[in-house]
Amino acid sequence: MSQAPAAQRWVMAGYDGSEQARSAVDWAAREAGSRGCALAVVNVVHWPIPGPRLVPGTDEATQELTARTQAEALLADLADELGESWPELTVRTSVESGRTAETLAGLARQAELLVIGEAGQGGLPRVVLGSTAAEVLHTCERPVVVVRPAGSPDGTGPVVVGVDGSDISSAAVAFACDFADRHRRELVAVHAWTDLPMHAMEPTGGWAEDWQDIRRRGQELLAESLADHARRHPDVVVRRTISLDRPARALLDAADGAALLVVGSHGRGTLGRLLLGSVSHAMIYHAPCPVAVVHATGESRAEPSAR
Repeated sequence: MSQAPAAQRWVMAGYDGSEQARSAVDWAAREAGSRGCALAVVNVVHWPIPGPRLVPGTDEATQELTARTQAEALLADLADELGESWPELTVRTSVESGRTAETLAGLARQAELLVIGEAGQGGLPRVVLGSTAAEVLHTCERPVVVVRPAGSPDGTGPVVVGVDGSDISSAAVAFACDFADRHRRELVAVHAWTDLPMHAMEPTGGWAEDWQDIRRRGQELLAESLADHARRHPDVVVRRTISLDRPARALLDAADGAALLVVGSHGRGTLGRLLLGSVSHAMIYHAPCPVAVVHATGESRAEPSAR
């Protein structure tokens, strides 16, 4: 895939011919149109392909050529379909060879965001819910959206974002506010007070904490975290939620029927270890909607984070 021109803004999607990957491409196409970007669709042929040869008795070079030819045919058909559905969208396709996660993360450095499906096959094996997904989410510098089949059926649900007051949380809020503004969605900002089980907070089973004070401090944190972004997006309706539940449960509950759930790749305190830990795994495996994972160095180019 040739490097995008400096003036070109684009959204990138991984595609391998699977139903999940096609859902990701459709989501990416809508988002690219909303952002006024081009769409780049990439099929990564991980060579050598594990398992039996595509054509028994042929040499490795012929096998790789066959795999690339098949991938190019998939992309050609996809480009035709996208042209019919989004005639004004600029679409570029490319077949690349290499390790899937490394290749996608490298190409996505020039993109506004990378969109992948929750599972795959062929050239994009198990890109989510497996080791490849963990590597993509951990190494990609740009925001990564994992498209899941559930979510708001009509696409009109709110945008949910986890907030903990950290820099990475600010990047997630910036991404969420920009998305909510462009798609005219309500923004639900969730602050979970603790990641400990409720029964573990007091050995005697009593309640030593001042819950009213906890809620007050949570509201103050949300107000401070959202202030700059609210000024940039005055038309976005914001609903603030303070939860005494664990972050994973609080976010999953809030995301029921949502258009998008946005989380930081890591954080502090209540939303710490949000990626590649128990909370992030819960989001990727069980979130009832698409999930956007935002890194501190991978903020939305549409709105740089307020630090």
